[in-house]
Order: sequence, then structure tokens, then C-alpha cells
Amino acid sequence: MQPTIQSQQSDNHKSPLTGQVSRILTQLEQVLLGKPEQIKLAFACILGRGHLLIEDLPGMGKTSLSQALASTLGMSYQRIQFTSDMLPADILGVSIFDKAQHQFVFHKGPVFNQMLLADEINRASPKTQSALLEAMAEQQITLDGVTYPLPAPFFVVASQNPTEQSGTFPLPESQLDRFMMRISLGYPSHEAQLNMLKGKALKAQDLPSCITPDELQALQVEVSKVSASDALLNYLIALVDYSRQHADTTGLSPRASLALLQAAKAWAYIDERNYLLPEDIQAVFSAVAEHRIRTSHLAIGQTLADIILASVNPIT
Repeated sequence: MQPTIQSQQSDNHKSPLTGQVSRILTQLEQVLLGKPEQIKLAFACILGRGHLLIEDLPGMGKTSLSQALASTLGMSYQRIQFTSDMLPADILGVSIFDKAQHQFVFHKGPVFNQMLLADEINRASPKTQSALLEAMAEQQITLDGVTYPLPAPFFVVASQNPTEQSGTFPLPESQLDRFMMRISLGYPSHEAQLNMLKGKALKAQDLPSCITPDELQALQVEVSKVSASDALLNYLIALVDYSRQHADTTGLSPRASLALLQAAKAWAYIDERNYLLPEDIQAVFSAVAEHRIRTSHLAIGQTLADIILASVNPIT
């Protein structure tokens, strides 16, 4: 790798919190067997202050992953099962008139948790889906003209069934863009499935917390300080610009550019570096970009993210 693309900083000095990262990943891997890369991406998403979309068939471990993340990181957790008759108030909360106080009292909904699992989010109507937009973008909700802050840290994991299944409402582009990453867990390997059947996988709800929410926020601050050289940033911009050259896609938004940088910084931090390499951007690029730039004009087994990565040279 050419030295000009690397940020000119040393990683000799490491935070005491850095050692917690390996403990967190090791514990998570005992719940979701045989999926180290997906677990690392999910954790990088949290460290980058993003929200995670998991698209997969039912029963693949989406709920287990979100529960394991919440337990390991010491976060309050709530799961919502999205259905076609669900209303925004079922997520956000509702004001109910209290006769004793002679006034309306706001009863908080499940969104007032540090981690919210929106299970099968695309089974709800677009109106209900959009109830999460302000929460995801600004970490607050507004009801009846009153703004309520959400707890910190705040993280949404949403699972989505394949859109070809019946009873689904595709997520609009504006909401897809709110998710930093989209991952797919997929079927487990033979060895992982054998260990699961033997009962070697831990239960997510039984995991002890490795860090506190305050320590997690401290980790997020350290991730934001990971440095990126101008050459590295120019490589990131070149990838984004290339995505906008395809007439059948809208290309990556400025929000996607920031998400890509934050996710790459988190990936580098997990690898115990305080500077970025091209490999960090390449590792997270598909998870950050693919759900934003999907197109039907590709060969089977080919993704636009793969084409972009192959077409842009990191050495300029």
C-alpha cells in the first residue's frame, strides 16, 4: 500500500477502552455463531453513531443479534413487531387525558429506549414507517407541538423481509438513507449449525454487559477522532462520484458520504488503528452503499457496489 494514502498518525497510544472492543466482539460471536464479519459490521455501525437495517428471511438471528448488542453494551432495549394495522402512536407514544390532573399526560412509547428493534419494518404502512424518521435523524420526536428528546445513545435496528414476500411495503429512499448500513446474515455454516444444535450458542438475554452506555459514548467520541488523509478522502469522494454517473440510479447522497466515512473510521478503530486505510472504506462500502444505489440492470451475483469498488483506483 502506498504511504501517501495513509493518514500520518501513529497508533502507538491506545485508549484504555480499546481493549474492550475485542471482549465485546468475542461475546457477540458466542450468540451468533459463524458470523464474525456481520457482527463486526453491526458493531461498527453503532460506533459510527448509525442505524442498522438487516434484510433477511425470518429465523436467521436478527432478533438475537439486536438483543445481544443491547445486553453486551448495557443499553435499554425494546422490540416492536411491525404489522399492517400498526399506528405511529404504537411507536412514539400517546397523550391521554388524566382526570385527576385535569390535563393530558404523555405516555412514552417504546421508541424511548436506547436500542429499538423495529422487527419486520416493511410490514407496516408507509405512514407508520415514517414515524421513525425524526427519531433516527435528530434523536428526538415531536408530538402535539412538543419535542421530546430520546435517550443517549440511541440506536435503531430494523429487520426487513425480502420485498417479494406478500404483505410488505417497500421502504422509501428517504428512509433507507437514514440507515448507515444494511447487512444480511444468511444461512449458518455446517459447523455453526452443528454447534447451535448442540446448544453451544449463548442466549442473548443472558449476556453480561461489557461496557456501560457512557463508555459506549466515549468510544464513539474516540472513533470520530480517527484521522483520514486528504488522499484517503479523495478516494472516498471518487467512489461517491462514480455512483452518481449511472443514469438508472440516484447515486450516493451527501449523508451517505458522511456515513461511509464514519463507518470506515469505526472499522479502523476496531482494528486498533487511529488512521484510515483504503481497506477500511472497502470493507464497509457495500454495507453502507448497496441499499442506497440498488438497480435491476446488473448480472446475477453482481452488485453496483462491487462495480464501483473495482472501477475506482485508491492510488491517485
